[in-house]
Amino acid sequence: MKTILVIEDEKALLEPLLDLLTAENFEVLGTSDGKTGIELAKTHLPNLIISDIMMPDVDGFDVLRALRSSPATATIPFIFLTAKTDRRDWRQGMELGADDYLTKPFSRSQLLKAISVQLEKQVAIDQQQSQKLDRLRSSIALSLPLELRSPLNNILGYSQLLFDESDALERSEIQGIAKTIHRSAERLYRLTQNFLLYAELELIATNLEQIKALQSSRVSSAASTIEQMAVLVAKRVGREADLQLDLVDASVRIAKVRLEKIVEELIDNAFKYSPAGTPVRVVGVLGCRDVPLSHFYTLSVTDKGRGMTASQIAEVGAYQQFDRKLYEQQGSGLGLTITQRLAHLLGGKLAIESTLGQQTTVKVVLPV
Repeated sequence: MKTILVIEDEKALLEPLLDLLTAENFEVLGTSDGKTGIELAKTHLPNLIISDIMMPDVDGFDVLRALRSSPATATIPFIFLTAKTDRRDWRQGMELGADDYLTKPFSRSQLLKAISVQLEKQVAIDQQQSQKLDRLRSSIALSLPLELRSPLNNILGYSQLLFDESDALERSEIQGIAKTIHRSAERLYRLTQNFLLYAELELIATNLEQIKALQSSRVSSAASTIEQMAVLVAKRVGREADLQLDLVDASVRIAKVRLEKIVEELIDNAFKYSPAGTPVRVVGVLGCRDVPLSHFYTLSVTDKGRGMTASQIAEVGAYQQFDRKLYEQQGSGLGLTITQRLAHLLGGKLAIESTLGQQTTVKVVLPV
């Protein structure tokens, strides 16, 4: 049975709505104020929300804004009830993420049709997500064993060589073998850490208190943190000369270790998928498109690599690495998904702009 939450401050309308929906075999929740509506939505996670706009204290726009900012309620279909016909109000609601409008007075058939459309649309979205999950499982099955096996084979093979041939090996050969073992162990360690972090973020996404705790941390100097990690990654791959930095400083709402992780993954990907001798440009600015400067910090990483198609960008996900048969870069592709998930949980976003065969820019927008 589908659950519908109705938020309407006019009891003369609220009670008939609840009765009508109950008669249509919906499980219904109802309240006459926006604050309680937000709490009910977060507690019960209804399949659809119907809300009046004009309410005292917390109006419909406030309700929608609060629910869209929470990962747990961000995708719940939302229908506004309004006596207002001003196009500016309609526009404001749609920009906040409303799915439909019903203008009072409305008929029973209009209401049920609007509900049916939104529930059917949600079913289609759920099916799409299920398909993505199936592709994720397939991608895990294909890529994770390889990512684990390759460094383990190096560690086992070269360590066995040391055992068997230590007396015959030159000092320089031993150093080379030890270096290979160390690099393979680092690769395995990073993969393990990424897997654990991804699992941790998925658990955090289901707990509002943990999301709040994640959002409460701050790094006082974003530019310094970004620069230090960018230089470290560039040195690690021997491309210090390719790194270009242009960073405005700001205090950003993210823990230092989380920002370091985002920077590491984005810049490591940029170097991995672009040829040596081409620039990797890292830019940090206050603000983002259509948002006041004081609200967000945008980190952009641009490389001159092979680029991505629109479908590849849309399919960014855990353990997804594109064109692996053609390009044998190491890595599971999990780092980009971790970055995307972190940004979303912090109230920001990740966007990718790419021209195939020319360049890719990955932008992470974080609240300040």
